[in-house]
Amino acid sequence: MVAPVDSPTTGRRATGPVPWVAMYHSVGDCSDDPYRITVTPDRLARQLSWLRRRGLRGVSMADLLAARARGEGQGLVGLTFDDGYADFVSNALPLLARWDCGATLFVLPGRLGGDNAWDPEGPRRPLLTAAGIRSAAAEGVEIGSHGLTHVDLTQADDATLKAEVAESRSVLAELTGTTVDGFCYPYGTIDARAMAAVREAGYTYACAIDPGDLNGVHALPRVHIGQNDTAVRLFLKYRLHRLRRRPVEGLA
Repeated sequence: MVAPVDSPTTGRRATGPVPWVAMYHSVGDCSDDPYRITVTPDRLARQLSWLRRRGLRGVSMADLLAARARGEGQGLVGLTFDDGYADFVSNALPLLARWDCGATLFVLPGRLGGDNAWDPEGPRRPLLTAAGIRSAAAEGVEIGSHGLTHVDLTQADDATLKAEVAESRSVLAELTGTTVDGFCYPYGTIDARAMAAVREAGYTYACAIDPGDLNGVHALPRVHIGQNDTAVRLFLKYRLHRLRRRPVEGLA
């Protein structure tokens, strides 16, 4: 667990540069991909190679934030994979191992073995079963919650919000046998109410996409990485991320 960092001189919560966190989804066939959330294994391999050639290493969010708390986060990039697609184990895990990278996999314990039914268009993509999630965890992948069923938390009633946030954490803890520290907001949508629910449920951190005016370790911004992100585009995204994002409150 990564605790917020306080300044030793003022006692106030520290504010540090925003971490570079890459957001992936499916790794497979992207020929029919209306949402542009899929990268081919070859493209992912090229992207991981690009990181390593520049002295960067992809790690899980837990490892990234722990390193930042120790003042050792330079050269680390958070790698996150949303939704828990079955192709993560077959296609992404071997490449992560090849390039000595870690990752965080945000899964939906209310849809184990199901598919991406929340997407109105495009193909149905199978999601990991409980056994698949355990297999990824056994390989050192951090497992985080993406909610129970992938609903927009900003539109959820109180009961649904609690179930999606708190119940998903307890179900995953039982499934994996470990504490679940990370949450990822479905669709990237976030407001103060959803952020408060995530914090109160006991998560150490949470990932969004563009958190707007919200700031802190429970509203971490990420950069979408897709099939069209070649070396030049990756370089621009990496350089521009800190220019576009504010420093994160509570993060060294």
